[in-house]
Amino acid sequence: MDVAVVGATGAVGETIVRVLEERNLPIATLRPLASRSQHAAVRFRGESLPVREACEQELHDADVVFFASGEDASELYAPALVERGAFVIDNSSAFRLRHGVPLIIPDVNGDAVTARDRLFPVANCTAIILATALRPIRDAAGLTSVTVATYQAASGAGRAGLQELEAQERASLDELAEPPARVFPRVLGRNVIPQVGEIDSSGWSTEERKVRDETRKLLGLPELTVNATAVRVPVRTAHGEAVTFETRDTTTRPRLAGALGATSGVTFHDGGIVTPREVEGSDVVHVARLRAQDASEASRSFAMWVVGDQLRTGAATTAVQILELLLAKGYLAA
Repeated sequence: MDVAVVGATGAVGETIVRVLEERNLPIATLRPLASRSQHAAVRFRGESLPVREACEQELHDADVVFFASGEDASELYAPALVERGAFVIDNSSAFRLRHGVPLIIPDVNGDAVTARDRLFPVANCTAIILATALRPIRDAAGLTSVTVATYQAASGAGRAGLQELEAQERASLDELAEPPARVFPRVLGRNVIPQVGEIDSSGWSTEERKVRDETRKLLGLPELTVNATAVRVPVRTAHGEAVTFETRDTTTRPRLAGALGATSGVTFHDGGIVTPREVEGSDVVHVARLRAQDASEASRSFAMWVVGDQLRTGAATTAVQILELLLAKGYLAA
C-alpha cells in the first residue's frame, strides 16, 4: 500500500506519521509531502524520508492520501484523486458538510461507510471528542439538546499556536517582554480567549458553528439543538469540554455510566477528575464528573466533563482509524 501524507511537517501531519508507525499498518511506501518546497525529513520505521513538494506527480500512484494541511491543497488535489479511485482522508474542513460525503468516526458511525466511498473528511477535533462521548448517551436514552463550553488547546492552531504559547510562557518565566499575539486574537499565556475562529454577525465563531453542524452530522441527529461556546486556554494538546445535555427519555446516572463504561473509544472515570495534561498522548476520549442536574433519581438533564488529545483522537488517530476501518471492511487491499 502506497501512502502519501500532505502536510507531513505540521503538527497534525507529523502525528499521523507517528500513529501510522505505532499501529504498524501494512504500508509499503510512505511519501511525506508539504504544500511548498522545503528542506526537511520525516522519520518512519527507522528511515529518514525526504519531504517533497506536493504535486500531481508525487500523488499520482498513491493508494491513500492523508491531507493535514489547509483547505487549498485538499480542494486542489482531492477531487482528481477520488476520481481515479484513490482513498482520500482529509483533515481540513473543505468537504465535511458536503452532501453525499460521509463524516466518520469509526467508533461512532463506522457503519455509515460504503464500498463506493473514497473521500473521508476528518471531523473538527472538538466535534470528534464531543460526539464520541455523546454517542453512548444517544444510544441509551436519546438526545434532544447539548450545551458545551470548550477549553481548547494551543495545538488546535497548529505548530505556530504551540510555538506562540511557549514563547509567551518563556518570556513570563524569564521576566522578559512578552511576545505579541499573532496566531491568537489575544495573548494566550496566563489567559483564556473566548474566541476560536472568526465571529460572524450573529455572534457565533467559526469553531462554534463547526461543533454544532458536525456534531449533528456525526450523530445522525440533524435537528439536535447544539449550543457551543469555544474558548482557547493555555494548555498544549488536549481539549476539555464541559457538557450539559437533555436526553429524550427519562433515565438514570447509573444507566448512562454503564453505557459510557462499555463504549469503545471512551474511558469512563466513575469517580474523581481527569485533566487535559493527564490525557496527552491518549487515543481515547475521557469522560468524568457525570451527574444529574437535579436531585431526582431519574432525570432527563445531565452534565459531564470530557477530555481528549486534540492532535491524536481529535485528528491523527481518527484519520488512521478510518484507514484501518477501510482495510477491515475489505474496501482497500493492503
